[in-house]
Amino acid sequence: MVENMERESMDYDVVIIGGGPSGLATAIKLAQIFKEKNLDKTICLLEKSAEIGGHILSGNVFETTALDELIPDWKEKGAPLDVKVKRDSIKFLINDKYSLPVPSFVMPTMQNHGNYILSLGNLCRWLAEQAETLGVDVFPGFPAAEIIFKDGKVNGVITGDMGVDADGNPKDSFQPGMEIIANEATVFAEGCRGHLGKQLIKKFQLDKGKDPQHYGIGFKEIWEVDNELHEEGLVMHTNGWPLPDDTPGGSYMYHTEKKQVLLGLVIPLDYKNPHLSPYDEFQRWKSHPAIKKYLKNGKRISYGARALIKGGLQSLPSMEFPGGYLVGCNAGTLNFSKIKGSHTAMKSGIEAAKVIASNIDGNMKSLDEEVKKTWLYTELYKSRNFNPFFHKFGGLIGAAMNVIDQLVFRGNLPFTLNHPTPDHESLKLAKDCKKIDYPKYDNEITFDKLSSVYLSNTYHEEEQPCHLVLKDPDLPIAKTLELYDEPAQKYCPAGVYEIVEEDGNKRFQINSQNCIHCKTCDIKEPSQNIDWVSPEGGGGPNYPNM
Repeated sequence: MVENMERESMDYDVVIIGGGPSGLATAIKLAQIFKEKNLDKTICLLEKSAEIGGHILSGNVFETTALDELIPDWKEKGAPLDVKVKRDSIKFLINDKYSLPVPSFVMPTMQNHGNYILSLGNLCRWLAEQAETLGVDVFPGFPAAEIIFKDGKVNGVITGDMGVDADGNPKDSFQPGMEIIANEATVFAEGCRGHLGKQLIKKFQLDKGKDPQHYGIGFKEIWEVDNELHEEGLVMHTNGWPLPDDTPGGSYMYHTEKKQVLLGLVIPLDYKNPHLSPYDEFQRWKSHPAIKKYLKNGKRISYGARALIKGGLQSLPSMEFPGGYLVGCNAGTLNFSKIKGSHTAMKSGIEAAKVIASNIDGNMKSLDEEVKKTWLYTELYKSRNFNPFFHKFGGLIGAAMNVIDQLVFRGNLPFTLNHPTPDHESLKLAKDCKKIDYPKYDNEITFDKLSSVYLSNTYHEEEQPCHLVLKDPDLPIAKTLELYDEPAQKYCPAGVYEIVEEDGNKRFQINSQNCIHCKTCDIKEPSQNIDWVSPEGGGGPNYPNM
């Protein structure tokens, strides 16, 4: 951002950063309360994407628990929930050829009766309409770039400057960011690994006494398949191949409407082998006969990837700090045992709204304490050992332990396991790990990164400061390449990072225009040398129907 600049200012009572499920739920619930109490209070919601829903990516099998609470008449109001789950299927992929069916009753958290298959992006677009109807000012294309502090409290944000060149100098098209002042509270709902949320957690030590947060990278493609291969309402999950036992991820395939299939793979970011390429594992997974048969003669129409948060209760930071709150995946409310986070994110936003409204009335409440009284906390508590089981015991034994925990003890085992090693510290040295020979792309089922990025509709204005900031520009070549074979080349799902050789010298190249805002580099880089910050407003992917 351009320093020492006079900026215009706008005042609101509550400012919300992020137009995903948690931010929109916060805005709607607050507006509902203010209307009920006849309070003349103003709410502003900022979203970095060019449109609401443009950066939203999720499986998504949606549980309506929080939506029922927030907007009970959502059916009558036309919420885009059209495809009910009709059948669950769980398979264990033994190897590249064979699979075994797993009875769904042994995994109660993966049963989806009563849930819906939907586009979370479209749901967010609909939620934004509901918020605007209630008087919320919704501003897409305006990323929050800096936090405003006053007297040790958060007092709002500054939106990103527009029209700045790569060296940080104003161009002819320059438009300075605005100060958006929050008189009552600022709510950070940036999603997983929000760059401002990360700063707040560090500044206010919100994670003191907690396990480090843990993440996965989730891939998604949308396919249009032959009508005879399509089974609307089918929800299928797999685990096992192609991932090694010490990297227990899982996949999904959801049959939605209009002959479309949503499919993807989630890989935990505590994997150990620096030669592993999450993108290529996803492409390879699609070649398994149990998956490939559905894609025969099909057409891939969309692609995306996004980090997801999965640390659970042990990693959940305090959600409150002087002047504001963290909600949704910015805090870490996803229930990984269900692979669902939209309903929990919305519930955290609902509770934040209640607390803000109560505090305005002078009845001071704590968000952390209020959350503990809800089904959100109960869900996270009962799933608290899910991730540590897999981490400590691997895929097969971890799955068996989880079956015992969920089926027999209903998530109430008399102990809580911890997962104390951050994801970026999990990599082994490259020399100690076996290189992985990935098959060539066939351009029918499997595809290269750049053709995939093309389907994400990713765009960044040229000649802007790079939003992938290296703390030490020399480190990738001087250290990370030798020790870890520069894993950014492999963990990035968009081909952003390359080692380029020129005149016998190696150079670390950042193709930031390819970035799909997954945040994996910010999480997995072993020296924490890459800092992801918001680029110019409107940049990044523009996901249709994701």
